Amino acid sequence: MRISVRGPLGWALAAGLLIAACGGTTPQASGGPSAAASSGPRIGSFNRPVVLAFTPSQEGAVIATSGNAIKAALERATGLSWKVTPMTSYAAQVEAMCAGSVDVGFFAPLQMTLLLGRGCGSPILAALRKDDTGQLSATYKSQILVRTDSGINDLNGLKGKKFAFVDTLSASGYVYPTLVVKQKTGQEPKTFFSQTIFAGGHPQAALAVYNKQVDGAATFIDARDSLVSANPDIKTATKVIDTAGPIPNDGAAVRKGVPDDVTKQVKQSLLDYIKSDDGKKIFANPAFFQWDGMQEVDAKFYDPMKEAAQLAGVDVEKLAQNTPRPPATPSPTKAP
Repeated sequence: MRISVRGPLGWALAAGLLIAACGGTTPQASGGPSAAASSGPRIGSFNRPVVLAFTPSQEGAVIATSGNAIKAALERATGLSWKVTPMTSYAAQVEAMCAGSVDVGFFAPLQMTLLLGRGCGSPILAALRKDDTGQLSATYKSQILVRTDSGINDLNGLKGKKFAFVDTLSASGYVYPTLVVKQKTGQEPKTFFSQTIFAGGHPQAALAVYNKQVDGAATFIDARDSLVSANPDIKTATKVIDTAGPIPNDGAAVRKGVPDDVTKQVKQSLLDYIKSDDGKKIFANPAFFQWDGMQEVDAKFYDPMKEAAQLAGVDVEKLAQNTPRPPATPSPTKAP
């Protein structure tokens, strides 16, 4: 989600988080989802709750707390049973929806293009965030951070240095900064930097710079806001040397095969919830999504993201193809 989200998608994982789980197979778009919807208890019933997933772009504890609050609000608004399921990576969340084990999810922009390419789900809402002028915007930007005391003042100063991306399926944490590196240096990140790692989340990438574990990092603007309370000097100890964007905001998507009436309920419930006092508090939290509103969108909204990935030379499908396939349907549960 910046991934955005932001956005945006739990979040100090080691390098190669996305591709570490090799050996799995990629589910086809036409298998799991329809099967999950056509047999067994009706979706939203006691024994078949609507399964909700969040892109792991923020810290796990924050996602768990905020996710449960959103789950409770959706249960009240829809009268359906819901279940929040944790995700280990951006790609794993797409795989889960394609396998039918996730029904509704909050996805980062690049995840959304993968989901659309697979034909497993469709975006229904996109985030709105306040820009520098205080106006609501459907786009955001990426930033490249370094230590203020590093002596590095532009992108060229990072040549031969260690760099942290967020996740290979992160728009602001990988695709757009990759595009900037290629356009401004004429090199690929793997040759321009001495070493690249994947931090797993935007806060983790920013902290890697702050703690001098890497020389630079890419995050959304401004991932550091969620870290100020624990690290009061992070915005003076680190600085922005480049930006990229605009990037279509992260959003919410529904799995192919979810009944239309459920989709309409979900969409309206989320639109209503973010306007409520509780919803504003949850979604606008800097440590969570920092969403100030939502707007209805369709697949075309993410066309600029697809085009940017192509320009950056990022093969979205190839990046995700080694992610293991999750179970085809959620396990029955007695939880409310």
